Amino acid sequence: MKKKVFNGFQIIHNLIKLRWVPEILKSIHFGNHRYSEIAASIPNMSQTELNRKLSLLMEKGVIIREARDNHTRYILLSFGQDLIHIFEHLEDLEEKYFETSI
Repeated sequence: MKKKVFNGFQIIHNLIKLRWVPEILKSIHFGNHRYSEIAASIPNMSQTELNRKLSLLMEKGVIIREARDNHTRYILLSFGQDLIHIFEHLEDLEEKYFETSI
């Protein structure tokens, strides 16, 4: 059982430690499904980096690219939804236990 917990943690850690991954997933979660919408929602991220991260997230089974009627959309898979849940929990912990300085 210990190995299973460690492996699960390692999988999650390897994804969320990467720059831009949480932002991309949250953008899709909030309804930005097209490439241009995702790019516009994350200032300062290059198109090259967005392409790399979208490819990685598809490879890892976090999102899927769906092409329909000459439109391409990115959709969270179950794994992606679970990651969003983790991000929300981490944000709740931050609000609960850490004061933010303004």
